[in-house]
Amino acid sequence: MNASFLKRLLLSALLLCSSQVLWADQNSDNVYFTMGVHNDKGCTIANNYCVAKRKTGEPSDPSFPATWISDWTMYRVFNNYKDNPPPYSNPPSTLKPADYTVSKGSTYYDINYVPKDGDGQGAMMEHYEKYCLPIFPIKDNNYTCSFVSLGNKAYFLTYPEDRPKDMPACCMFSPMNHPPAQDFIRHLPYDARRSQNIGASVQAYALEIPAKNSAPVLFGYAFNKQATSDGSGQPAFRHPQSFYFSGDVSDANAPIISQNYVNFRVAKPDPATTWDQVAQMCPNNPPPCKLFNPPSSLSNGKRAQWNQLTPEGK
Repeated sequence: MNASFLKRLLLSALLLCSSQVLWADQNSDNVYFTMGVHNDKGCTIANNYCVAKRKTGEPSDPSFPATWISDWTMYRVFNNYKDNPPPYSNPPSTLKPADYTVSKGSTYYDINYVPKDGDGQGAMMEHYEKYCLPIFPIKDNNYTCSFVSLGNKAYFLTYPEDRPKDMPACCMFSPMNHPPAQDFIRHLPYDARRSQNIGASVQAYALEIPAKNSAPVLFGYAFNKQATSDGSGQPAFRHPQSFYFSGDVSDANAPIISQNYVNFRVAKPDPATTWDQVAQMCPNNPPPCKLFNPPSSLSNGKRAQWNQLTPEGK
Protein backbone atom coordinates (compact mmCIF):
# COMPACT_ATOMS: atom_id res chain seq x y z
CA MET A 1 0.00 0.00 0.00
CA ASN A 2 1.58 3.29 -1.04
CA ALA A 3 1.95 6.40 1.09
CA SER A 4 -0.58 8.49 -0.83
CA PHE A 5 -3.25 5.86 -0.27
CA LEU A 6 -2.48 5.75 3.44
CA LYS A 7 -2.81 9.50 3.70
CA ARG A 8 -6.24 9.30 2.13
CA LEU A 9 -7.29 6.87 4.82
CA LEU A 10 -7.49 9.86 7.11
CA LEU A 11 -10.89 10.39 5.53
CA SER A 12 -11.98 7.31 7.46
CA ALA A 13 -10.62 8.13 10.75
CA LEU A 14 -12.22 11.23 12.20
CA LEU A 15 -15.33 12.39 11.11
CA LEU A 16 -14.22 11.84 13.85
CA CYS A 17 -13.08 11.41 14.38
CA SER A 18 -12.38 9.14 12.24
CA SER A 19 -10.33 9.46 10.90
CA GLN A 20 -8.02 11.07 8.63
CA VAL A 21 -6.64 13.04 5.56
CA LEU A 22 -5.69 16.45 6.75
CA TRP A 23 -2.42 16.28 8.60
CA ALA A 24 0.01 18.24 6.46
CA ASP A 25 1.03 21.88 6.55
CA GLN A 26 -1.94 24.21 6.11
CA ASN A 27 -0.17 26.19 3.41
CA SER A 28 0.83 23.16 1.34
CA ASP A 29 -1.12 21.06 -1.13
CA ASN A 30 -1.41 18.19 1.35
CA VAL A 31 -4.91 18.98 2.52
CA TYR A 32 -7.05 16.22 1.13
CA PHE A 33 -10.55 16.07 -0.23
CA THR A 34 -13.25 15.04 2.29
CA MET A 35 -16.39 15.90 0.30
CA GLY A 36 -16.90 18.91 2.56
CA VAL A 37 -17.17 16.96 5.82
CA HIS A 38 -13.92 18.16 7.46
CA ASN A 39 -12.83 21.00 5.15
CA ASP A 40 -13.85 22.72 1.95
CA LYS A 41 -11.01 21.57 -0.30
CA GLY A 42 -12.33 20.82 -3.77
CA CYS A 43 -15.82 22.10 -2.95
CA THR A 44 -16.84 24.75 -5.47
CA ILE A 45 -19.88 26.35 -7.06
CA ALA A 46 -19.44 23.91 -9.95
CA ASN A 47 -20.00 20.87 -7.73
CA ASN A 48 -22.58 22.62 -5.53
CA TYR A 49 -20.04 22.80 -2.68
CA CYS A 50 -19.88 19.00 -2.39
CA VAL A 51 -23.53 18.55 -1.50
CA ALA A 52 -24.58 15.07 -2.64
CA LYS A 53 -27.62 14.97 -4.91
CA ARG A 54 -30.67 13.19 -3.53
CA LYS A 55 -32.89 11.16 -5.85
CA THR A 56 -36.66 11.27 -5.82
CA GLY A 57 -38.00 8.96 -3.14
CA GLU A 58 -34.86 8.95 -0.98
CA PRO A 59 -35.38 9.76 2.72
CA SER A 60 -34.78 13.17 4.22
CA ASP A 61 -31.39 13.75 5.83
CA PRO A 62 -30.90 13.13 9.56
CA SER A 63 -28.64 15.46 11.53
CA PHE A 64 -26.56 15.60 14.69
CA PRO A 65 -27.86 17.35 17.82
CA ALA A 66 -25.86 20.46 18.73
CA THR A 67 -24.31 18.65 21.69
CA TRP A 68 -24.08 14.93 22.34
CA ILE A 69 -22.15 12.12 23.99
CA SER A 70 -22.07 8.46 22.98
CA ASP A 71 -20.21 5.29 23.86
CA TRP A 72 -19.52 2.85 21.05
CA THR A 73 -18.27 -0.63 20.32
CA MET A 74 -15.63 -0.79 17.61
CA TYR A 75 -15.29 -3.81 15.34
CA ARG A 76 -12.05 -4.29 13.40
CA VAL A 77 -13.20 -6.61 10.61
CA PHE A 78 -10.52 -8.63 8.82
CA ASN A 79 -12.43 -11.67 7.47
CA ASN A 80 -15.50 -12.09 5.22
CA TYR A 81 -16.04 -8.36 4.82
CA LYS A 82 -16.18 -8.44 1.00
CA ASP A 83 -19.35 -10.52 1.02
CA ASN A 84 -20.66 -8.86 4.18
CA PRO A 85 -20.12 -5.09 3.96
CA PRO A 86 -21.15 -2.56 6.62
CA PRO A 87 -23.23 -1.21 8.19
CA TYR A 88 -23.33 -3.97 10.81
CA SER A 89 -25.67 -4.73 13.65
CA ASN A 90 -24.23 -4.78 17.18
CA PRO A 91 -22.66 -7.37 17.26
CA PRO A 92 -22.42 -8.01 13.48
CA SER A 93 -25.04 -10.64 12.65
CA THR A 94 -23.55 -11.29 9.19
CA LEU A 95 -20.10 -12.14 10.60
CA LYS A 96 -18.65 -14.69 12.98
CA PRO A 97 -16.73 -13.66 16.12
CA ALA A 98 -13.55 -14.99 14.47
CA ASP A 99 -13.98 -12.36 11.72
CA TYR A 100 -13.40 -9.35 13.97
CA THR A 101 -11.94 -7.95 17.16
CA VAL A 102 -13.85 -5.84 19.67
CA SER A 103 -12.83 -2.67 21.52
CA LYS A 104 -14.57 0.26 23.22
CA GLY A 105 -14.56 4.02 23.19
CA SER A 106 -16.62 7.21 23.41
CA THR A 107 -17.30 10.35 21.35
CA TYR A 108 -18.05 13.86 22.62
CA TYR A 109 -19.45 16.67 20.45
CA ASP A 110 -20.27 20.36 20.89
CA ILE A 111 -20.79 22.36 17.70
CA ASN A 112 -21.08 25.65 19.63
CA TYR A 113 -17.58 25.52 21.12
CA VAL A 114 -15.28 28.36 20.03
CA PRO A 115 -11.52 27.75 20.49
CA LYS A 116 -9.45 30.38 22.29
CA ASP A 117 -7.47 31.17 19.13
CA GLY A 118 -10.70 31.87 17.23
CA ASP A 119 -9.76 29.47 14.42
CA GLY A 120 -13.05 27.86 13.45
CA GLN A 121 -15.89 26.52 15.56
CA GLY A 122 -16.96 23.26 17.17
CA ALA A 123 -15.28 20.58 19.25
CA MET A 124 -15.21 16.82 18.97
CA MET A 125 -13.26 14.14 20.82
CA GLU A 126 -13.02 10.45 19.94
CA HIS A 127 -11.50 8.44 22.78
CA TYR A 128 -10.23 4.92 22.08
CA GLU A 129 -9.83 2.83 25.21
CA LYS A 130 -6.89 0.37 25.25
CA TYR A 131 -6.96 0.02 21.44
CA CYS A 132 -6.17 2.98 19.20
CA LEU A 133 -7.81 3.59 15.85
CA PRO A 134 -6.12 1.18 13.37
CA ILE A 135 -5.71 3.48 10.40
CA PHE A 136 -1.92 3.81 10.65
CA PRO A 137 0.70 1.24 9.49
CA ILE A 138 1.37 0.16 13.09
CA LYS A 139 0.92 -3.49 13.98
CA ASP A 140 0.40 -3.14 17.74
CA ASN A 141 -2.48 -0.75 18.43
CA ASN A 142 -2.98 -1.82 22.04
CA TYR A 143 -2.77 1.63 23.58
CA THR A 144 -5.25 4.33 24.55
CA CYS A 145 -5.53 7.39 22.32
CA SER A 146 -7.78 10.34 21.56
CA PHE A 147 -8.40 12.54 18.53
CA VAL A 148 -9.58 16.02 19.48
CA SER A 149 -10.80 18.58 16.94
CA LEU A 150 -11.02 22.16 18.26
CA GLY A 151 -12.26 24.49 15.56
CA ASN A 152 -10.07 23.86 12.51
CA LYS A 153 -7.24 22.12 14.36
CA ALA A 154 -7.09 18.45 15.33
CA TYR A 155 -4.76 16.87 17.89
CA PHE A 156 -3.67 13.30 18.60
CA LEU A 157 -3.20 12.37 22.27
CA THR A 158 -1.71 9.31 24.01
CA TYR A 159 -1.63 8.50 27.72
CA PRO A 160 1.09 7.51 30.22
CA GLU A 161 -0.51 4.24 31.35
CA ASP A 162 0.05 2.53 27.98
CA ARG A 163 1.75 5.04 25.68
CA PRO A 164 4.05 3.33 23.11
CA LYS A 165 7.72 3.88 23.68
CA ASP A 166 8.98 7.26 22.46
CA MET A 167 5.54 8.59 21.48
CA PRO A 168 4.92 12.11 22.83
CA ALA A 169 1.73 12.90 24.68
CA CYS A 170 0.49 15.19 21.90
CA CYS A 171 1.06 16.02 18.25
CA MET A 172 -0.77 18.15 15.68
CA PHE A 173 -2.90 15.70 13.72
CA SER A 174 -4.16 18.35 11.31
CA PRO A 175 -4.20 22.15 10.94
CA MET A 176 -7.43 21.92 8.93
CA ASN A 177 -9.79 19.25 10.26
CA HIS A 178 -12.95 20.66 11.84
CA PRO A 179 -15.72 18.59 13.45
CA PRO A 180 -18.52 17.63 11.08
CA ALA A 181 -21.39 20.11 10.98
CA GLN A 182 -24.78 19.04 12.33
CA ASP A 183 -25.98 18.62 8.74
CA PHE A 184 -22.78 16.93 7.49
CA ILE A 185 -24.72 13.98 6.07
CA ARG A 186 -25.76 16.15 3.12
CA HIS A 187 -22.22 15.69 1.79
CA LEU A 188 -22.48 11.88 1.61
CA PRO A 189 -24.42 9.93 -1.04
CA TYR A 190 -27.41 7.93 0.18
CA ASP A 191 -26.79 4.20 -0.33
CA ALA A 192 -30.01 2.25 -0.85
CA ARG A 193 -28.17 -1.10 -1.08
CA ARG A 194 -26.32 -0.66 2.21
CA SER A 195 -29.56 0.48 3.82
CA GLN A 196 -30.82 -3.10 3.45
CA ASN A 197 -27.85 -4.75 5.16
CA ILE A 198 -29.36 -5.07 8.62
CA GLY A 199 -33.04 -5.51 7.97
CA ALA A 200 -33.91 -2.15 6.42
CA SER A 201 -33.95 -0.46 9.83
CA VAL A 202 -31.32 2.16 8.94
CA GLN A 203 -30.56 4.87 6.42
CA ALA A 204 -27.02 4.25 5.15
CA TYR A 205 -24.75 6.82 3.54
CA ALA A 206 -21.35 6.07 2.05
CA LEU A 207 -18.57 7.73 0.10
CA GLU A 208 -16.13 5.50 -1.76
CA ILE A 209 -13.02 7.20 -3.12
CA PRO A 210 -11.24 5.28 -5.90
CA ALA A 211 -7.69 4.22 -5.04
CA LYS A 212 -5.00 3.03 -7.41
CA ASN A 213 -4.16 -0.69 -7.10
CA SER A 214 -6.47 -1.22 -4.13
CA ALA A 215 -10.09 -1.24 -3.04
CA PRO A 216 -11.87 2.13 -2.79
CA VAL A 217 -11.47 4.07 0.44
CA LEU A 218 -14.77 3.75 2.33
CA PHE A 219 -16.33 6.36 4.59
CA GLY A 220 -19.93 5.98 5.74
CA TYR A 221 -22.59 6.53 8.37
CA ALA A 222 -25.85 4.80 9.20
CA PHE A 223 -28.74 6.40 11.07
CA ASN A 224 -31.80 4.66 12.48
CA LYS A 225 -34.85 5.20 10.27
CA GLN A 226 -37.18 5.75 13.19
CA ALA A 227 -36.89 8.81 15.40
CA THR A 228 -36.68 7.94 19.08
CA SER A 229 -36.26 9.78 22.37
CA ASP A 230 -33.10 9.46 24.43
CA GLY A 231 -34.79 10.42 27.72
CA SER A 232 -33.18 13.87 27.82
CA GLY A 233 -36.44 15.74 27.30
CA GLN A 234 -35.46 16.66 23.75
CA PRO A 235 -37.77 15.90 20.79
CA ALA A 236 -37.31 12.47 19.22
CA PHE A 237 -34.63 12.30 16.53
CA ARG A 238 -32.98 9.73 14.27
CA HIS A 239 -30.01 8.41 16.24
CA PRO A 240 -26.74 7.52 14.52
CA GLN A 241 -26.42 3.73 14.38
CA SER A 242 -22.80 3.33 13.23
CA PHE A 243 -19.80 4.98 11.61
CA TYR A 244 -17.88 2.67 9.24
CA PHE A 245 -14.73 3.17 7.19
CA SER A 246 -11.55 1.68 5.74
CA GLY A 247 -8.51 1.08 7.94
CA ASP A 248 -4.89 0.13 7.38
CA VAL A 249 -4.30 -3.28 5.81
CA SER A 250 -0.50 -3.24 5.61
CA ASP A 251 0.19 -3.71 9.34
CA ALA A 252 -2.96 -3.11 11.39
CA ASN A 253 -4.98 -5.67 9.36
CA ALA A 254 -8.09 -3.49 9.49
CA PRO A 255 -9.79 -3.51 6.06
CA ILE A 256 -13.10 -2.41 7.62
CA ILE A 257 -13.79 -0.63 10.90
CA SER A 258 -17.24 -0.03 12.34
CA GLN A 259 -18.03 2.04 15.41
CA ASN A 260 -21.51 1.06 16.57
CA TYR A 261 -23.07 3.65 18.86
CA VAL A 262 -24.34 2.71 22.32
CA ASN A 263 -26.27 5.04 24.63
CA PHE A 264 -26.22 7.99 22.22
CA ARG A 265 -27.66 10.94 24.13
CA VAL A 266 -28.10 14.70 23.94
CA ALA A 267 -25.76 16.12 26.57
CA LYS A 268 -23.10 18.80 26.86
CA PRO A 269 -19.59 17.33 27.31
CA ASP A 270 -17.55 18.41 30.32
CA PRO A 271 -14.56 20.43 29.03
CA ALA A 272 -12.45 19.33 32.01
CA THR A 273 -12.47 15.73 30.80
CA THR A 274 -12.47 16.42 27.06
CA TRP A 275 -11.22 19.57 25.29
CA ASP A 276 -9.12 20.82 28.20
CA GLN A 277 -6.78 17.85 27.74
CA VAL A 278 -5.28 19.63 24.74
CA ALA A 279 -4.13 22.60 26.83
CA GLN A 280 -2.89 20.24 29.56
CA MET A 281 -1.01 17.78 27.36
CA CYS A 282 0.13 19.75 24.31
CA PRO A 283 3.00 22.21 24.08
CA ASN A 284 2.57 25.47 22.22
CA ASN A 285 2.75 24.69 18.51
CA PRO A 286 2.89 20.89 18.94
CA PRO A 287 4.90 18.99 16.34
CA PRO A 288 3.03 17.57 13.34
CA CYS A 289 2.05 13.91 13.56
CA LYS A 290 3.99 11.56 11.27
CA LEU A 291 1.97 8.39 11.52
CA PHE A 292 1.87 7.18 7.96
CA ASN A 293 5.46 6.79 6.80
CA PRO A 294 7.79 4.73 8.99
CA PRO A 295 11.26 4.26 7.44
CA SER A 296 11.21 1.37 4.97
CA SER A 297 14.31 -0.05 6.65
CA LEU A 298 12.35 -0.85 9.80
CA SER A 299 10.74 -4.25 10.20
CA ASN A 300 7.04 -4.33 10.91
CA GLY A 301 7.71 -5.29 14.49
CA LYS A 302 9.73 -2.14 15.07
CA ARG A 303 7.35 0.32 13.45
CA ALA A 304 5.20 0.78 16.54
CA GLN A 305 8.30 1.66 18.56
CA TRP A 306 9.61 4.19 16.10
CA ASN A 307 9.01 7.76 17.12
CA GLN A 308 6.99 9.00 14.18
CA LEU A 309 5.51 11.90 16.03
CA THR A 310 8.40 14.39 16.04
CA PRO A 311 9.46 16.63 13.17
CA GLU A 312 12.79 14.83 12.95
CA GLY A 313 11.23 11.36 13.09
CA LYS A 314 13.93 10.16 15.47
